[in-house]
Amino acid sequence: MKDDSSKRSLNLMIACACIILFGCSVVRHHLFQSGGYDLGIFDQSIYLISRGEFPFSTIRGIHILGDHAAFILYPISLLYRIFPSVYWLFGIQALALALGALPTYHLALQATISHRKALFIAGAYLVYPAIFNANLFDFHPEVLAVPLMLAAVLAVRAGQVRVFCLYLVGILSCKAVLSLTVIALGIWILIWEHRRVEDFWQERGQMVGWMAVLLGSVWFVITVFWIIPQFSGSAPAAISHYSYLGNSVVEVVQNLFFKPMLIVSRLVSVDTLFYVFLLILPLIWGLSWRHWDPLFPALPALILNILSSNPAYRDLVHHYVLPIIPFLILAVIENLRTVSFKIRFIKIGLTWSLLAFLVLGKYGFFGSVYLNSLETWQATRQAISKVASKGGVLTTHELTPHLSHRSVIYFTDESKLSQEPASIQWDPFDYVLLNSRFPGWRSSVAFSNALVRELQREEQFQLLYRQDGVYLFSRLSR
Repeated sequence: MKDDSSKRSLNLMIACACIILFGCSVVRHHLFQSGGYDLGIFDQSIYLISRGEFPFSTIRGIHILGDHAAFILYPISLLYRIFPSVYWLFGIQALALALGALPTYHLALQATISHRKALFIAGAYLVYPAIFNANLFDFHPEVLAVPLMLAAVLAVRAGQVRVFCLYLVGILSCKAVLSLTVIALGIWILIWEHRRVEDFWQERGQMVGWMAVLLGSVWFVITVFWIIPQFSGSAPAAISHYSYLGNSVVEVVQNLFFKPMLIVSRLVSVDTLFYVFLLILPLIWGLSWRHWDPLFPALPALILNILSSNPAYRDLVHHYVLPIIPFLILAVIENLRTVSFKIRFIKIGLTWSLLAFLVLGKYGFFGSVYLNSLETWQATRQAISKVASKGGVLTTHELTPHLSHRSVIYFTDESKLSQEPASIQWDPFDYVLLNSRFPGWRSSVAFSNALVRELQREEQFQLLYRQDGVYLFSRLSR
């Protein structure tokens, strides 16, 4: 395949992937299947930043930097200055995931793989199931780090030190924990990567490796021990998923070294083996144990996922797997660089990846779980259209991102609001929007109906809209 032809095909693949990913997110959102965690959190915070207001997430109860120190949200907020819309987040996420195919293609070319074969590898990246699945799971800023990780390796191999540093800054700005991936990336460059870029290594390679280790280490300390506690008043929230190892980052690290038996049962288990099997299954045709070293930078994310007490960390549905994918792709490229194979082999490999997508991709949600509340869809749309001001809102988890452009928004979390609706403080709210038939995540029909009864007794609220089990109450006056 000629150079120009393969580039046109690559651009077409990326454009189609971006459109599909964006379209799926939009359809899911319009079906009222997106949620307060995490889309509502980020949409509210970015909106407030764009308006020059204090970006306090009422859903999380903290300043947004106290969540994951995701400074990338500040430049994203510039788009909200043009027009405040959650669709920016869907578009950015879809574009970032699709663009990962671009450095994948050039990394393959850099490894002396032909244009046509490089195109197939880029295709295998695009149909990796977690790319599609993570795109459906609301919005997460670390998604933007996926193409940056691949581009950073490309920059190293091209000897572009400044560009490499720029990519590192971008990765670190997406999420504090990615500093561990950056550290591992630096170690990988120091120990293994010099074998592939000897000329560059002799001049500046060692400096680049140490730079990544130093930058990642410093950022980890600053974010974990200063920025996040400063803006949240506590340790990083993810620590709760490792509570069996300790109640702080220091305790967790100490127990990892001094009480190794605490983690052996998790590292060596059927659950872990199945998780690793899921990770490599879509790309198993292109992987080899002889060329495992490109997977080294993925180890921090892999170990954190394995050790977490939250099973969502160990699947191909949620975003936690994303920092592993770029290095799986690198391992495939490294293996194919060193072996002789015909185009028929790569076609078979891509077919295998497509089959893995058909088995593990969650596109079937559009014909099942995403249609669960369809019978109240029209009533919900009408109720949302009647929320006329930027006053505080209490609503369901799934309706939160449709109303999050305001300073105060909460969703009906039964465990936080209280089991007794009569004890709820209604003062922050000007509107309460409930769906008694589909009360949403962390709520129940009984709790939703109890809220409706309590609001009907509240003299300060009036029933503004009621249809198909959907209730909208508005405050009479302040």
